[in-house]
Amino acid sequence: MPKYTTTSINAATADLNSLRQLLLDLFARLGYFEGDFVLSSGLPSSYYLNGKLVTLTADGALAVGRLLLNMLPEGTEAVAGLTLGADPIVTAVSVVSAYENQPVSALIVRKEAKGHGTQAYIEGPSLSGGAKVVVLEDVVTTGRSAMLAVERLRAVGYTVEEVIALVDREQGGAEFYQSQGLKFKPLFKITEIKEYKSSAS
Repeated sequence: MPKYTTTSINAATADLNSLRQLLLDLFARLGYFEGDFVLSSGLPSSYYLNGKLVTLTADGALAVGRLLLNMLPEGTEAVAGLTLGADPIVTAVSVVSAYENQPVSALIVRKEAKGHGTQAYIEGPSLSGGAKVVVLEDVVTTGRSAMLAVERLRAVGYTVEEVIALVDREQGGAEFYQSQGLKFKPLFKITEIKEYKSSAS
C-alpha cells in the first residue's frame, strides 16, 4: 500500500486546473493497483481503483470538494450518494459549499433501510418536495450503484437528473446513464489515470 505524503500544491488556494492535476496524481499514486481483482459489479478486472484512499486524505477531500462544487448545475440543493464510497465526497462538497457561501446539503443513501428508529434509506436534512439533488460517485463501472441512489431519492420526491463521478472506468456506465435519461459527468476517465501512472513510472 503506497504511503500518503502531502503535495506541493495547496488545495485550499490552488486554481481548479492545479487542483485537478493534484487529484490525478493522488489517484495514480494512492488509488490505482494492478493485479487480479473482482469488482463490486462482479466483473473481473486487471486493475482496481480505490477512491477512498484518495477522498479520505486531507488534500484529496478538499480538492474533490472544490472541483465537484464547481461542476454542480445551478439550483442544486443537495448532493447525495450511496454509502460508503460517496460518503466522503458528498461531505467534502457540502463543507466547501459552506465556505463558498453557497450551501449545499449532503445526503447519504443506505444500501439497506436502517433497522431501527425511522428505518430510513436516506440520512441527512429533509428537503422540500422536488428539490434538485445531484448524485455523486467515486468510481463508476456499470453505473448500477449510483442508479440505486437515484431511485431512492426519486422515491421520496426529489428531482435527480445528473450523476457526477470522480472516475469513469469506461465499462458501460456512461451509456447506461444515457439510457436512463440521466446526464453524466466524470472528472476523469480511467485511460487518463492509466496514462499518467505509466508516464510517472
